[in-house]
Amino acid sequence: MANTSAALQSGSVPLAVRMRPTSLDEVAGQKHLLKPGSPLVSLATSKSGDKGSVSVILWGPPGTGKTTIAQSIAHSSGRRFVELSAVSAGVRDVRQVMDEAMTSRDLYGLSTVLFLDEIHRFTKAQQDALLPGVENGWVILVAATTENPSFSVISPLLSRSLLLTLEQLSDDDLRVVLDRAIDDPRGLGGRFQVTDDARDTIIRLASGDARRALTALEAASVSADSLANAPEDAAKTQADDEDDEDDDSAEVEQAAPSSHRPVITAEVVSSAVDRALLRYDRNGDEHYDVISAFIKSIRGSDVDAALHYLARMIEAGEDPRFISRRIIVSAAEDIGMADPNALVIAVAAADSVQFIGMPEGRIPLAEAVVYLATAAKSNASYVAIDRAIADVRAGNFGRVPKPMRDAHYAGAKRLGHGKGYKYPHDADVGVVEQQYLPDELRGVRYYQPTQHGNERDVSSRLAKLLRIVRGGRG
Repeated sequence: MANTSAALQSGSVPLAVRMRPTSLDEVAGQKHLLKPGSPLVSLATSKSGDKGSVSVILWGPPGTGKTTIAQSIAHSSGRRFVELSAVSAGVRDVRQVMDEAMTSRDLYGLSTVLFLDEIHRFTKAQQDALLPGVENGWVILVAATTENPSFSVISPLLSRSLLLTLEQLSDDDLRVVLDRAIDDPRGLGGRFQVTDDARDTIIRLASGDARRALTALEAASVSADSLANAPEDAAKTQADDEDDEDDDSAEVEQAAPSSHRPVITAEVVSSAVDRALLRYDRNGDEHYDVISAFIKSIRGSDVDAALHYLARMIEAGEDPRFISRRIIVSAAEDIGMADPNALVIAVAAADSVQFIGMPEGRIPLAEAVVYLATAAKSNASYVAIDRAIADVRAGNFGRVPKPMRDAHYAGAKRLGHGKGYKYPHDADVGVVEQQYLPDELRGVRYYQPTQHGNERDVSSRLAKLLRIVRGGRG
């Protein structure tokens, strides 16, 4: 145990691991799940193991404390604790845990907590292997996932577990994590001075992820230590560079007389961490959340929000063909006849991306997004086809009127097909009064144009057309 403790406090173990809380009291954020009497608190504080026996599934983004909470339960409760990773464990491993758990319960009266990380990676057969142990109380399952359990966890397991949702950490939560790591002997142990701007930069780059925040802090501490121990001319160069930033240089000058500790500034953090890492899984929730926000921003005519979500998808490496397809759908669904050019531009952008590739393809994509977001909007065409499809599915279709039927094959005219058909081009105005719909649907209206953009003109023209075609019946 002594060797383990020494190793955890050595630089060979990542800072994020060294600073992992050992009790629920040290967990930053998630206050809605850690109130007195909550299932997690009951699970962690039951020394005898006779309380809080409900299995739980922890769902939340990376770096929000799922593994931390599970290990805190392990340190706090009087239960036997077993940890498996869905990346490496198989059905045999799960069944072995179940057998050992049943033995521990029957022989020693000791319940087992099974922590299963990344349960969404388990196949249906592997998840099925968990059911007997969870249902019979051989194990208390604490499962963690970054993906929506409704899609990634089998229904029988969901119904036997309590689903708890972890929220992304706030800036204040991350500040608590950073301050603890800066001062705690397990972390930097007060060996570095960290400016407020450096803290703010790390928090911004971390994007609500405690693990990223600690990794950035550790990388910045290595850079600051190297700079502090660099040759004098290098140190002078650093000082000259820092003079360019009045605020930061003032902080460094105030710190210098009182301490020789290496200083972590915003510049040091920026040089150590090149860019913020997007939380974006192309197969997970974030993929669907971002594309949903993207489409809704275009529909809502907020061009800046639409460009923001486009940038997030591009930076995350989203397939540009997927983005192009969604832009085309948006042009047809949300803009439609209010501005028919929107679909032309959307298709042109998709062709351009296919032709020139990325990163240059971002430019025609952006042009299309700007055009769509600022265009007049109408979903009348989209609504019209759905109304028509609903009628067809409900059986409201009837026979095609005889004048509308095909009269080109032998015997068709004998059946009356095509008889009475009026050729619109023979009329002076190119439109004639004629029944095109089946008898059962005479007078039905699917397409109801709006008064937005080009559709205002369409609305006026359609009214005139219907007066002629339907003989004033509209």
